[in-house]
Amino acid sequence: MRSLVLAGVMMVACSVSARAEDKGTLVELAGMKSVTPAEWKEEKPSNSMRLTQFRLPKAEGDAADGELAFFSFPGKGSGTTKQNLDRQLAKFAEEGRAEKSEKAKVGDLEATYQDVTGSFKKKAFPMATDFTLVKDQRQLYVIFEGKDDKVYYATLLGGKATVEKHKKGFEEFLKNFK
Repeated sequence: MRSLVLAGVMMVACSVSARAEDKGTLVELAGMKSVTPAEWKEEKPSNSMRLTQFRLPKAEGDAADGELAFFSFPGKGSGTTKQNLDRQLAKFAEEGRAEKSEKAKVGDLEATYQDVTGSFKKKAFPMATDFTLVKDQRQLYVIFEGKDDKVYYATLLGGKATVEKHKKGFEEFLKNFK
């Protein structure tokens, strides 16, 4: 009887955990909040420039999981929107690179959304000069100014199939900021 009660308690505890995991992570940026898709796993940021960072499960055929990182800098941040878009574009080899940029929204804030595919120049650290080309990569990059006078940046990077797998969730997550 005791083991039957214990088994029942264990089943209830596990179902509560599963429901909690299905909710995703609450993210606050620029005084707004949104919840990530449940499958995105929050990680400790890999460097001090990152506000938060998530690991996104890889799609079939891709070698590695995707990564979503958020950054912010006070004032006008690290240059104009065009300078930031150009810097992101330069992370990819020119040969075979494709890019498109368009206006978007993060909550009710105006944003610029850039989509780049090609061979990514992977570096050991941001200011390194040496890199390894990683083929068939894609990056979704969003830049916007918050009402708090800070500039925010979101960078979703991974294999083309992985980024495509998470693109709709990423766009919904951005739209849902309130």
